[in-house]
Amino acid sequence: MLRGLVPALAAVLLVSGCGAASDPSQREGTWRPSGANAANLRAMIVDPSHLRQGVGDPTGRGRQATNAIERLEDDDLKPLPDIRASQIGR
Repeated sequence: MLRGLVPALAAVLLVSGCGAASDPSQREGTWRPSGANAANLRAMIVDPSHLRQGVGDPTGRGRQATNAIERLEDDDLKPLPDIRASQIGR
């Protein structure tokens, strides 16, 4: 009878030890998100409507990027410039 009791008691002790482990993020003194990033973002923007929909950069190079993508899609790529310092070994 003692032989069957020891493994059962060991199993109960092991399982009871698992209940003590809690989520580490819920421990006392652990950092919790407070919304600081969102508050900083709201403080830095000029126009609050930009949080809902962004605006383009008028000085951006979007048209140049679009042209490069169109050349890639049309398989009309520009050759890369020759950047070798010496013409020897061509």
